[in-house]
Amino acid sequence: DERLGRDLSPVLLEGETGTGKTSIARWLHHHGPRAAGPLVEVNCPALPESLAESELFGHERGAFTDAKSARMGLFEAAKGGTLFLDELASLPLGLQAKVLKAIEEKRIRRLGGNREIDVDVRIIAASNRDLGQAVADGQFRDDLHHRLSLFRLVIPPLRDRGQDILKLADQLLSQLCRRHRVAGRPISTEGQARLLGHPWPGNVRELNNVIQREVVLTRGEYLEVDDLTLSNLQTVGDSVSGMVVGEEYQAQSLSDVERLHNQATLDA
Repeated sequence: DERLGRDLSPVLLEGETGTGKTSIARWLHHHGPRAAGPLVEVNCPALPESLAESELFGHERGAFTDAKSARMGLFEAAKGGTLFLDELASLPLGLQAKVLKAIEEKRIRRLGGNREIDVDVRIIAASNRDLGQAVADGQFRDDLHHRLSLFRLVIPPLRDRGQDILKLADQLLSQLCRRHRVAGRPISTEGQARLLGHPWPGNVRELNNVIQREVVLTRGEYLEVDDLTLSNLQTVGDSVSGMVVGEEYQAQSLSDVERLHNQATLDA
């Protein structure tokens, strides 16, 4: 970014859900040459297919039934700054072609309009899927993939980050203690072992939720982190399974099994 100055190339962030792609996109913007400009974040899966083009590129008055006035799109709103397109692969292929044209030519045309509008925008795109595989499956445009992946960052899942889990937990702990205005408490040795042994299917987002629950509910001197919800549910599942398939199985009615399952779930 320092070498390129204002004319910044797109960045593609790939990683599982919850690994921190949005946080990294914000960091790139706020520490780059366009930090003084706007950062516009777009959750692409949340855009209705019928309105996605209008949301991204804007529309002129009368472009469709409810277009009672002209409206700028998100490309224009991000002018001079950064446009973060989260889960870009969810956009239809036809709209992907228009996004590619906007990136390459730095111009857009509003829906229903004839005039081309210059848009000086830095693009950061994110995907929780391997876009190379999405291209092979015919679900993402090859040319757009090449255009975006000049600078490609693959964010590893939390389960592959080893001791980084403890560093992230400490950072999240400090942030959450400030947010909730409580005194900071260290994570116990046993708690650290539990953090390192958990598979973290929800990645950093799940870790944040676990630490927040500990900060809010724990009254002791240390955070024990003994309430890893997914692990507890697995334990409940195993215990209920044992009730069903154990030696007393023949003596249990369906209502007994349901009652035992419900009670085990409530206990957890």
